[in-house]
Parts: sequence; C-alpha cells; structure tokens
Amino acid sequence: MKISANEVRIGNVLEHNGKLWIVTKTQHVQPGKGGAYIQAEMKELRGGSKLNERFRSAETVEKVFLEEKPFQFLYKDGDFLHFMDQATYDQIQLPEDLIGESAAFLSDGMVVTICLYENEPISVALPQTVVLEIVESEPVVKGQTAASSYKPAILSNGVKIMVPQHIESGTMVVVDTTNATYVEKAK
Repeated sequence: MKISANEVRIGNVLEHNGKLWIVTKTQHVQPGKGGAYIQAEMKELRGGSKLNERFRSAETVEKVFLEEKPFQFLYKDGDFLHFMDQATYDQIQLPEDLIGESAAFLSDGMVVTICLYENEPISVALPQTVVLEIVESEPVVKGQTAASSYKPAILSNGVKIMVPQHIESGTMVVVDTTNATYVEKAK
C-alpha cells in the first residue's frame, strides 16, 4: 500500500530498494531553503543493516503489512527452534539467529508472536518479561546498601544480569527479555 512520506511512523515496515525495512526513527525537517523532507532511520528486517534515508514530502513509499500470529515454542534442535501455530497446529522450524540473544529466554510452552510476510517468518517477538530464578549471586557486603548499587547474578537459564544488592540466590525475579535487565523481584 502506497502512503505519503509524511505518514511514515516509527515501527512501520517499508519496502525500499527491494528490501524490507523497519522504521526506527523519523524526523520532519523543514530547511530554510528548499522543500521539506522526512529523515528516516531504518533497519533491514532480514539482514539487520541500517540505512538513513530522506524522503521528500511529496514522495510516496510502499508500506508493508505483516501478519502476526501466536506460536508456541516446542523445543530446540541444534541451531534450530521448533514452533507450533496456535490455530492450525502446523509446526515450523526457524534458525536460532532469527531471534538473536533473546533466544536464551525461551522456555518450553512459551507463546511468542511471529511476524510473517507472504507466509515467510521475518521476526520473532518474545513476551516483554519473564520470571526466572537467581541461581548464583554474590553475598551482600555490609555497608554497600546505602546507595543503589548492583551486583552480578546468574539466572537459571545461564544469562548473567545485574541485580540490586538485596537479591540473593534462590530469589525469583522479573527480567526484561529485550535487553536482559532486572525489572523487579517476583511476587
């Protein structure tokens, strides 16, 4: 679907130069001389390369609509991850590098959202947060609790994160899957 360059927003997926790009930043620029334009920073969906592009206000761009479907994570087999479509029970196999570092947070039965373009998987979105157990952390050092300081800890999935001083081994914590950071102590 063609849209005006003025309608480009963050999160839009555009087809540009034969590739699919997701818009990560936009800025409307109106110089003193010449016509206004949209400065868009985009990231390629399949390759991950970045591109800064200027679109004149009168220009049109091709906006792509992606189908988002819930899939259940089944298991890992070497470098591949297996998922099942929640509606049709069809199974698909995707390379682990499609998810990237967030793959460490996958657990059996977890429901993820897979974006499809012309029935081809483009990206996998995990839930925003997960609850995991701290299996190893340094003991609290007396006197370091006055200021908000953090210490390293290892989660049950092997990922290292920084946690507040009061968090001990065996504590369940909420972790952000997008950047592997501590959110809060689980209730």
